[in-house]
Amino acid sequence: MTNSLPIIIIQRLAMGVFILFGVSILITFGVEALSGDVCSAILGQAAEPATVAACQVQLGLNRPIHIRYVDWLFNVVQGDFGTSFANKREVAEQIGKRLGNTLYLATSTAIFAVPIGILLGVIAALYRNSMIDHVISTSTLSTISSPEFFVGYILVAIFAVNLNWLPAISNVDSSMGFLERLYATALPVMTLTMVTVAHMMRMTRASVVNLLASPYIEMAKLKGLKPSRIIIKHALPNAWSPIIQVVVLNLAYMIVGVVVIEVVFVYPGLGALIVDAVLNRDLPVIQGTAMVFASAYVLLFLLADILSMLANPRLRHRR
Repeated sequence: MTNSLPIIIIQRLAMGVFILFGVSILITFGVEALSGDVCSAILGQAAEPATVAACQVQLGLNRPIHIRYVDWLFNVVQGDFGTSFANKREVAEQIGKRLGNTLYLATSTAIFAVPIGILLGVIAALYRNSMIDHVISTSTLSTISSPEFFVGYILVAIFAVNLNWLPAISNVDSSMGFLERLYATALPVMTLTMVTVAHMMRMTRASVVNLLASPYIEMAKLKGLKPSRIIIKHALPNAWSPIIQVVVLNLAYMIVGVVVIEVVFVYPGLGALIVDAVLNRDLPVIQGTAMVFASAYVLLFLLADILSMLANPRLRHRR
């Protein structure tokens, strides 16, 4: 049975809405299960119980969690993410200011990581089981095995402390020019690039190597075609579907998984915002930021499905 692309998109969007609903429930009740609340965080441990109770009444925290969740969900559907408990500022305003920084970091990383990852994967497949393949595979495996914060601190030690070439803290603001901002974000971009390139390279290599065992590739070899021509003209076009999947998955990681990187480099993005909100038990900011992250994941996975189906129409067929 074949589904048309619009029907598949509608099905994916419906599933995405359901996922966002589930994420909102998990985030809300998960934060509620944590010890303490925003009033205790703001007023401190020395605050009188009566003062804390008055603060909770003022913020509406004395109401049951399920009632507060329904009210929040009703407001979000209307485009109102609420007001921060900690600083009384609009959540949408805070997210808007930080979202641009996170998107800049993700976009800058993608510009470098995507072509490098695919190119290294093709080279490793072209020279598989050779010294070049072993060096590339070992390097990428080492990067994947290392936590992001560890890679970041190593780069800081080399380029910021020892060589003094790049800043260890990525302070950015709207007044910076392009080159100035690029210089300030060089280390977090390098860290994200090293991690994402490794995943992209390994998936590209695996996809191309798998296709090289196909009968039509064997026929191309028997015809005497060069290995580079076989990979670029015959193997790579048929490997685009899984490559697209891993590329978009890593793009989602660049947006959603930057929390650790932003904390390491004190980068003013959404990741740092949600960490501060969790420390302060600032539920509206946590809910709003989590929904932005979840929405980015859903939309990027939808994009991956669409691009994969365009690259390989057989994916539209199901039994």
